Amino acid sequence: MAFWCVREELSQKNRLRRSYYELLRDELDQQMLQYALIDSYNNFVLKKTPYPFVEKRELKPRARIPAVEYECQNAFLVIFFEDSIPAIHKKYIRFYQTNKTTKANLLRYETLPLSGKFDRKQKYLESAHFNELMQILLPVDYALLIQRDTASKKKNRFSLSHFHVKIDWWPIADAAEDLAVSLRYISKDLYERGDKYGEDIQKKFFEYYCVPFEVGGRRTAAIVAAQYLKKISCISTIYAGSSESRALIRISERGVSKSILMKLTDNEMDQIAETNNMTPRTFKKNYVTTRTKNKGVCIFQATYSFTSRGRPPDDGKLRDIKPDLNWLTVGGQHILPKPGVWKYPPISLNFIYT
Repeated sequence: MAFWCVREELSQKNRLRRSYYELLRDELDQQMLQYALIDSYNNFVLKKTPYPFVEKRELKPRARIPAVEYECQNAFLVIFFEDSIPAIHKKYIRFYQTNKTTKANLLRYETLPLSGKFDRKQKYLESAHFNELMQILLPVDYALLIQRDTASKKKNRFSLSHFHVKIDWWPIADAAEDLAVSLRYISKDLYERGDKYGEDIQKKFFEYYCVPFEVGGRRTAAIVAAQYLKKISCISTIYAGSSESRALIRISERGVSKSILMKLTDNEMDQIAETNNMTPRTFKKNYVTTRTKNKGVCIFQATYSFTSRGRPPDDGKLRDIKPDLNWLTVGGQHILPKPGVWKYPPISLNFIYT
């Protein structure tokens, strides 16, 4: 059973809010792709360092990613919430007056390149200068929080309300326990069936969100936040980038996706263009982010679907966990148009298992 309401179950008021949220999220998706992937690629170019393209095996569910941190890869964590998070949840999602996005709070962080002319309207998503503020704050440790501004006279106005937001729903065992109860692998306690069973559940928790077991930093905070926010009956979207994964990880009510940069030869690009009834020139103009000699760089996105083992059982009965059975499978594979391209849709491409 979904923790959030589908559109047909919402009031007209909340349908409007959902529509506005999804429209803004489409725009935020574009900005996150730019920052996580294209800007990171340019960082490597400036340092004259070869870009470490993600291998297709790293996109498979339960894949092990080489534990190498790349300094030029942009790392960040953003939480975009459909409503405003009730104050009762501040114990675990730490957003206070001290880290609210105000001029005084921002200027206390001397590492931020902010001028004294900071305009408080910049924090609203409809502001023409919102992207500039995001670019400044994305490198900040911990998370950025974007949520509905309840104090605004505009009913459905979203703002970057807080920065330096810590996710403190620890340990991982709590989040894994919460997930396992909802999927009916336990009745209430993580270790009710023994230590080994509890350890298996924690490993499966990472698999559920398509990240390697026991990763740290922002990816762990992202999946813990995603699980915790299910306690609130609204949708949320979490964007995470790490120096190891070289990917944009996106977690929403639809599940998990990973977007990466992939390299294609001229012949491969020509074949893709022909298959999709477009000229090579059209493909390269709208889908290729960077051209090098006889090659092009594109954005590839893998979306993941839950298997029956990763969904609550139809009969609602308790069941045994079987570690060897996958909770995730690859649901979709697409080449995305460049950020800002309006006319052209994603192109289906079987990449991971070829």
